[in-house]
Amino acid sequence: MEKTPLIPRALLFGNPERNAPVISPNGEYIAYLAPVDSVMNIWVRNRKTGEERALTSDAARPIRVFYWQYDSSALIYLQDSGGDENFHLFRAPLSGTAVDLTPFEGARVSDIFLTPHFPNTAMVGLNRRSPQVADMYRLELDTGELTLNTTNPGDIAGWQCNHNTEVCAGIRVTEDGSQQILTPNQEGGWSVRYTAGPEESGCNIMGVSPDNQALWIGSSVDANAQRLLELPLQQGEAKVLAEDPIYDAGNIFTHPLTNELQGVLFVRERSEWVPLCQEFEEDLKKLTSAHAGDIVLTGTDLQNSIWTVAFVLDNAPAAYCLYHRETGQVELLFSSRPELESYVLSPMQLVSFTARDGMQIYGYLTLPAGEEPKNLPLVLLVHGGPWARDVWGFSSMVQWLANRGYAVLQINYRGSTGYGKAYLNAGDMEWAGKMQTDLLDGKQWAVEQGFVDASKVAIMGGSYGGYATLVGLTFTPLEFACGVDIVGPSNINTLLATIPPYWKPALAMFYKRVGSDPDFLLSRSPLTLADCIERPLLIAQGANDPRVKKSESDQIVQSARSRGKKIEYLVFPDEGHGFARPENECVFTAAAEVFLGLNLGGRVEQPSPEENSEPFEC
Repeated sequence: MEKTPLIPRALLFGNPERNAPVISPNGEYIAYLAPVDSVMNIWVRNRKTGEERALTSDAARPIRVFYWQYDSSALIYLQDSGGDENFHLFRAPLSGTAVDLTPFEGARVSDIFLTPHFPNTAMVGLNRRSPQVADMYRLELDTGELTLNTTNPGDIAGWQCNHNTEVCAGIRVTEDGSQQILTPNQEGGWSVRYTAGPEESGCNIMGVSPDNQALWIGSSVDANAQRLLELPLQQGEAKVLAEDPIYDAGNIFTHPLTNELQGVLFVRERSEWVPLCQEFEEDLKKLTSAHAGDIVLTGTDLQNSIWTVAFVLDNAPAAYCLYHRETGQVELLFSSRPELESYVLSPMQLVSFTARDGMQIYGYLTLPAGEEPKNLPLVLLVHGGPWARDVWGFSSMVQWLANRGYAVLQINYRGSTGYGKAYLNAGDMEWAGKMQTDLLDGKQWAVEQGFVDASKVAIMGGSYGGYATLVGLTFTPLEFACGVDIVGPSNINTLLATIPPYWKPALAMFYKRVGSDPDFLLSRSPLTLADCIERPLLIAQGANDPRVKKSESDQIVQSARSRGKKIEYLVFPDEGHGFARPENECVFTAAAEVFLGLNLGGRVEQPSPEENSEPFEC
C-alpha cells in the first residue's frame, strides 16, 4: 500500500489562513480571524467592495472569541494575558482603535449578554468585587461606562439576562451538588424556581422566550438525557420542546430579532440539528444538499436572511459559506486551511465496545490512510474535562498522528457528557477507577480487532487526559509503551486546593463527581506511585495555567527524577491551560513526534530550528 505524503506540522498546527467568519447584523460585513504578523486577529471584509482589513493588532496572543455589536459599528472580543484566563472585554470599532472596557487587574469577564433591542449595551459578569463570584454589570459599549447592576449573593455560578437587559435568573450549586435556577422575587431577593438534584446531569439555561416570560433550559429531570424545556419564570410546569432518549440537547438557534426558537442541536454519533419550525427544517434540507459535512451555524444578520455556516468534515478542513435563505444559494467564502486540501487525510469512524463490567462504551477510531490496517502502532488519545466528550469532525491532532502512521482511538469513557445522566453518573468516584479501565478495555478491543500491535500503544491527552496518561504509566506501568501528558494534574488534593477562586461556587459538584476524602483522593493520585513509572514519559505544561498549576507537573517530575526515572519536561512560559500560540503548539508537537517515533516507530518530520525545544529542569 502506497504511503501518503508527510503533512508538514506547520499546515496542521500553524495559523489557519482564515477562520470563524460571522456576518454583521446589518449584513454588510463579514468579520473573521486571520493572522497579523503571525498572530490571529480580527479582520473585516466589506461585502459590497470586497475590501479586507485587520481591525485589531494584538501581537502577543491570538484572539479566539469575538462578537458583533448589534448596530454593526464594532466588534467586541475577549483576551487574557499569557493564558491566565483573566479575560478582559475589548471593543474594536470599525474606525478607530481597540479599547479595553474592563481594565481591572486580576478580574475576569464571564457571562456576556447582547441584544439587538439595546445594541449599545452589554450585560457582563465580572468578579471585580470578589474573586470568588461574578456580579452583573451594565456596560455602555460606546462610552465604556460600567455600572453595577446586580450583586451576587455569594453562590451564583452563572447568570441569565432577558431581551430587555434585565437579570432574570441565576444558577446556584448547593452543598450536595444540586443545581438550582433562581429568579428574582418581589422582596428583592431570590427564589428557587427549579432544582436538578445531584444525580442529574446538571441544569443549564439556554435562552429566554420572546416575551421574556419563560426560560429555555436543558435538564435531565424525569428523563435520562437532558431535554430542551420551556420553564415559565413565575409559576407552572416545564414543557418539553425536544428530547432524545440517549443524547443530551445542546445549542439552540433562534431568530436574531424576534428571538423565536428555530432548532436545537443534538450531538449524537455526529452533530444533528432538530428543527422546531418548518422554515428551519427547509433551511436544513437546502444546506444538507448543498455541501457535505456537519452543519455549524456561526451567525446571521438581523433579518435572518443571510447565515454564516461552517461545514465540518472529518477528513478535510472546515468550509465556511454564506447561506442566502431566500434563494437557497450557498456561497463559499473560504477554507480554513486550503493547503491541506491537497493532502490525503484519514476518515474517522464511530466505534463501541463492551467494558469489563458490561457497560457499552462509545468512541471514535481513525486509521491512517496509506497504511495496511494490521499491527499498527496506536495512540490512545484521551479527552479532557473529564465532563466533556470527543466528537466526529476534523482534528489537527488526530490527522497529525494518523499521517505519521498511528491508529488513533478516542474513547468517551464513562463520566463523559452528552450521553445522558446514567453514562455521566457511572463515572462518579471513578478517577483512576472504571474511567481508566474503560480506556484499558478500549485498548484491548483494538488489539483484538487485529489492527493494533499490543506492544506499541501510547496513551496521550490534555488536562484530565493528561491525568489519565499519568495514571496509565503509574498504576499500570507496563500497559503502555509510552505516555504524553499535557497539563495533567498529578495529585487530586493539591489540584482542588489550587483551583481558580471563581470555581469555588461549583466545588460541591466536583466533590460529588470526584470525591472529597483526602485519603481516597491521594489513593487515586499518580504522584503516590511516581516510583512505579517504567516507560518513557513526556510532560508539557503552561507556566501560567490557572486550572492545573505548574506545581502539578513539577511535583511528579521531581519525584520521578529523584528515583532515577527519565522524564522529558517542557514548560511554556507564555501559556496557560493548553497551547494558544501556534508557535508553542508546533514546538510541542515536534517534540512529541520525535518522542513517539522513538517509542512507537511512527514517521517523523525532523524539528526545524524554530521547533527545537529545551528540556526543563524543575
